[in-house]
Amino acid sequence: MSNNIFTSLKINRKSIRDYFFIAFGAAVMAIGVGVFLVDARVVPGGVSGLSMALYYLTNGSLPIGITIWFLNIPLFIWGVKELGAQFGARTFFGFTVNSICIDLFRGELPGLNFFQLQNSETIIELRQNDFLFLILLGAALLGIGLGIVFKFRGSTAGSDIIAAIMQKRFTVKPGMAIMIVDFFVICIAGLVIELKDLAGERSAMTLTLYALFLLFVSGRLVDAIIDGFDYARVAYIISDKNEEIAEIIMNDFSRGATAIKARGLYKNVEREILVTVVALRELGKLTSTIKQIDPHAFVTVNNVHEVLGEGFRKRI
Repeated sequence: MSNNIFTSLKINRKSIRDYFFIAFGAAVMAIGVGVFLVDARVVPGGVSGLSMALYYLTNGSLPIGITIWFLNIPLFIWGVKELGAQFGARTFFGFTVNSICIDLFRGELPGLNFFQLQNSETIIELRQNDFLFLILLGAALLGIGLGIVFKFRGSTAGSDIIAAIMQKRFTVKPGMAIMIVDFFVICIAGLVIELKDLAGERSAMTLTLYALFLLFVSGRLVDAIIDGFDYARVAYIISDKNEEIAEIIMNDFSRGATAIKARGLYKNVEREILVTVVALRELGKLTSTIKQIDPHAFVTVNNVHEVLGEGFRKRI
């Protein structure tokens, strides 16, 4: 009985943590969209992009956040059918928080119009004098926020749902799926900006190209957040002094090593390949040490996104 209670409490704590980070990621996304991108006329794609297009068409009479919320309802129903009720609950929570935060930060919620972060001196100055940096910041916030939401098994609906379904059915990375879907939305929004003559100092085509650049940066960040940034390296070492190198790795680096029997085809010689995983900061010292022990050693190094085991920090 006590074990069941402990397990239940552990699951509840994990769920609370997940919902907290989903809300945090949704809020970060809202800042990227509502504060940095809307008034720059650079559309991020997805339901947010369609909502921005409607916002431009109606001369700002339709708040972006509430429009996103209503447009997401059909996708939400589809997502529940495809991905299950738990995903549906997290999705509803995610896109609701995201919608509220967009209108909150833009000062479009009743009684809270004093926010209007998009009209702060810093944002206006960036929009006028450093447009590319403004877009980079918006892309970073959008990608990081969306990556956090996905990392904790949530969604903010829109193209996220399509991406999650593609990930489930076809193992397509979410960032790539979002890029495919959002490309078409960006083109539609660019056409709206052109027809409404909203481009201002920049042409609609220029803003569309900025949007595609935004799409690439945010998409890459989504995958980076989900997979983890490169923080370790795996080294494959072929040397006549493997035992000496292995001893250094285990004693000086406090890392494990594995010897794999292999046969070199060039000389048809039986030998061992030494395999070890080290932190990124240790790689330079490792290669230098190997070179000192055996200048003729053959070493290849590969990136590692995830390491589960003793000696490495626990991943989320």
